[in-house]
Amino acid sequence: MKDFINKLYKNHSLIYKGLLFIATTFFIVYLFPKGGKFKYNFEKGKPWQSENLYAPFDFAIIKNDVEIASEKDELVKKSILYFNLDNTIEAKVKASYKNQFDNLFSDSISRGTYRKLYKAGEVIISNLYLFGILSENYNFPNEKAIVVLDGRVKKQDGFFSNLIKQDAVSKVIDDILNKHELIHYKTEFTSLFFDLIEPNLTFNKSFTDKVLQEEIGKIAYARGSIEKETLIVSKGEVIDGEKYQVLKSLQSEYESQVWNESNYIWVLFAYTLLVALALLMLLLFLRKYRMRVFENNTKVTFIFFNVSLVIFITTLVVNYDSKYIYVVPICILPLVFKAFFDARLGLFAHVLTVLLIGFIVPNSYEYMFLQIIAGIVTILTVSELYKRANLFISVGQITLIYIIAYFAFFVIHEGSVKTIKWETFMWFILSGLATLFVQPLIYAYEKLFGLVSDVSLLELSDTNSKLLKELSNQAPGTFHHSLNVANLAEASANEIGANAMLVRVGALYHDIGKMENPTYFTENQSTGINPHDELSSRESARIITDHVINGIEIARKNNLPDRVIDFIRTHHGTSVVYYFYMQEKKDFEEVDKLDFSYPGPKPFSKETAILMMCDSIEAASKSLKEPTSTKIDAFVESIINKQIEEGQFLNANITFKEIESIKKVLKHKLANIYHLRIEYPE
Repeated sequence: MKDFINKLYKNHSLIYKGLLFIATTFFIVYLFPKGGKFKYNFEKGKPWQSENLYAPFDFAIIKNDVEIASEKDELVKKSILYFNLDNTIEAKVKASYKNQFDNLFSDSISRGTYRKLYKAGEVIISNLYLFGILSENYNFPNEKAIVVLDGRVKKQDGFFSNLIKQDAVSKVIDDILNKHELIHYKTEFTSLFFDLIEPNLTFNKSFTDKVLQEEIGKIAYARGSIEKETLIVSKGEVIDGEKYQVLKSLQSEYESQVWNESNYIWVLFAYTLLVALALLMLLLFLRKYRMRVFENNTKVTFIFFNVSLVIFITTLVVNYDSKYIYVVPICILPLVFKAFFDARLGLFAHVLTVLLIGFIVPNSYEYMFLQIIAGIVTILTVSELYKRANLFISVGQITLIYIIAYFAFFVIHEGSVKTIKWETFMWFILSGLATLFVQPLIYAYEKLFGLVSDVSLLELSDTNSKLLKELSNQAPGTFHHSLNVANLAEASANEIGANAMLVRVGALYHDIGKMENPTYFTENQSTGINPHDELSSRESARIITDHVINGIEIARKNNLPDRVIDFIRTHHGTSVVYYFYMQEKKDFEEVDKLDFSYPGPKPFSKETAILMMCDSIEAASKSLKEPTSTKIDAFVESIINKQIEEGQFLNANITFKEIESIKKVLKHKLANIYHLRIEYPE
């Protein structure tokens, strides 16, 4: 049991990665659409590239969206409007009419005229309430069919033009008075009916909509069928509108049949295999090319989290409306990975993520092409993320690439630009603007995962920071030395394309351990007194080498990031404090070289290797007497060649060509420092 627990403890890091790998795989598979994938790719207007395709089973031809929409429009046009009738209104108006008419005309006209006018009024009421008077002036076409309901009983039907709008009542009165040659009584009748007439029809919207939806529900979404073994398309045949619709119908039927209860487990298993394979490639890449990232569980978690997050957001957008798919700023992913790690890892992770998203999005080939190209442009253009102008320029370039690529794909598919959807370009612009959110996102990630980006490095490079001020006060010579090393290292990094900001910050903090015993280092000895004179060579060497351990402790107390602490650990590698080693050899025959060596490790990156070279050159350059170009060249060559012979750069991914470039920079810089000029004759 104890051995088992010990094994678990020793392999806890690998166990964690395994659990993370499994959890991420299942999470991504859960996000995938619940359907199979049609094994053929085809595009409208393009030739069929595969072999002759025969129907594998009987299936119906699904109507396209245009056909369905056309049928729906036709039903809407032919739909019937339903109005509720209040059958008490007409009787009420007729009862009120006799009283009001008598009050208005009984004493002022003859008996014959009275009967004639009274009859005309009855005709007006009958005409107005023949179909009814609307309670509102509804804006429906006159030719729309209508049904008047008395309760639940159909009273009558006709057209909307038969119904009387309230503002049309006076016209009905005028027409009937004209017909009965009583138009000179228009004013009296208008006044009379203005008080009498009430609307008796109300539009029943809910019932009208219910009937319409029932009719729409009866629409058949298929037209005709294809029998099994029927030739659907031949190799090389152009996929026109009808062929395209048949293929889309087959694809839909195939995917629905694949994802059924009997095949569910197998399809799920296949998805899991593919996702696991993609994530495994990411882990293998980290293990082979980014071992330090692979060994750090926080960083591996960070990478998997971001991949999952991008897939999750894309899934949400696709489920809401796939036309917004290009609004998702996928290019934030390589930007974030480049800020915290490097361009190669960023591009590799981006490509794998886009391949996984291809299972989710429609028109996956076009989508993947656009996103991979955009990711490459992102990696190539964004060089220094901490410079705001660079980010804006890069976002503009990414957006332009999106637009150009989408335009090209659209022309290939449609063969014309007449029907291009210009609003899609707006989605690309919005995606570009959303990419600018990477700056606050990086800051949030730094706090959540304890990582460091170039933006944080820029803050650390401020010489007014608390730790560097302390260094300048306690060890002014070391501080000046660190500034010189930072300048040399930054120039060298720029020459070979390394991370100049990282190496500059590493150089500024690499000797902070000397604050523990500043006077034991020659650059801080201003009084001419050397405390090493009172110590043995072994003790002096221990104090000198301890500045690395002390520096790491000080850095951790001040919360410096691990990327900076790496420079403190490696800037001397496993080299020997040669002066005190030789002093000890004078007094003793057998001396253990390890007692006079730095603890290491050796530099394991270009940046840490650059710092080791520049630190040694700058420190040793103080011993140059009457420097000339020849002396400086020989001096740089001897120091760096000695480091190469000792194998200090074996773990760093730096080439001989890059080392030669660094030598050239250091020679030039030292020549400038010592102000070498040609000698003029007296």
